[in-house]
Amino acid sequence: MAHDDDLTIDDLTGKRAMVTGASDGIGLGIATRLAGAGAEVVMPVRNPRKGEAAVAQIRERHPHAKLSLEDLDLSSLASVAALGEKLRAEGAPIHLLVNNAGVMTPPDRQTTADGFELQFGTNHLGHFALTAHLLPLLKAGRARVTSQTSVAARSGAINWNDLHWEHSYDGMAAYRQSKIAVGLFGLELSRRSTAAGWDITSNISHPGVAPTNLLAARPEIGRAKDTTGVRLIRWFSARGLIVGTVDSAQLPALMAATSAQAKDGAFYGPRWPGHVGGPPGEQKPWKPLRDNESASRLWKVSQELTGVTFACATP
Repeated sequence: MAHDDDLTIDDLTGKRAMVTGASDGIGLGIATRLAGAGAEVVMPVRNPRKGEAAVAQIRERHPHAKLSLEDLDLSSLASVAALGEKLRAEGAPIHLLVNNAGVMTPPDRQTTADGFELQFGTNHLGHFALTAHLLPLLKAGRARVTSQTSVAARSGAINWNDLHWEHSYDGMAAYRQSKIAVGLFGLELSRRSTAAGWDITSNISHPGVAPTNLLAARPEIGRAKDTTGVRLIRWFSARGLIVGTVDSAQLPALMAATSAQAKDGAFYGPRWPGHVGGPPGEQKPWKPLRDNESASRLWKVSQELTGVTFACATP
């Protein structure tokens, strides 16, 4: 048994887990906890140096951890397809998939390798394509898929008339759209798995608000220094006020991904008022995430944009 904070994780020996964005922040914490519970953890990373440092950090805490690094750039559909092809060829079932990686509010509009707005293309379309490519392995593992949305998804909508924000870029509105899309996808995957008999469960989570690197200096996306927002978040977090910590922010996804009580098609987040900090628990999906019509439309559009379908999962 692995125990930290307010969450106990059952023994995961013999299980194979994949965590995107595991090279730092919340993703690194999730990978560390899963490895500590005995899971073999696959860590697909864009930056090999950061990946190797993350592996070393996990092994400092869990010397016998079973870890493997893979190359993945979620902003490139070719990279996503290459990883899917490699893992399918290896054939090892995946029991847990945590779609956690993300990019947030570049100051100027940027695009992925495939021409999609960076946040929508990375946060949603990259994970959509990755899950589709891995579907045979997820089926073989009777997997649970947990997709990480954000408190930003409490409001906003899918900008259907300009999905890639080509005409009037608003970084935060585009981020909200990407995270609404992640949530809609996670819940639609649950419904489609049930209907098709894929034997995969899918739920969603959000970390609340914590001092992670999402709002920190990110020169690679044009942010030369920390935002005022992240400095305030660090101040409150250090004093145990309002927001969570990097450690507490891991817990909703860990609960959603590992707890025997976590439900298919449910939503998990921090339980303090405002759902920005505190221990994890189930909560009602926010209004933008309850739009099943948009979820179905998004699924269709995502297949068209990525050229990837879930047909490979048909028995």
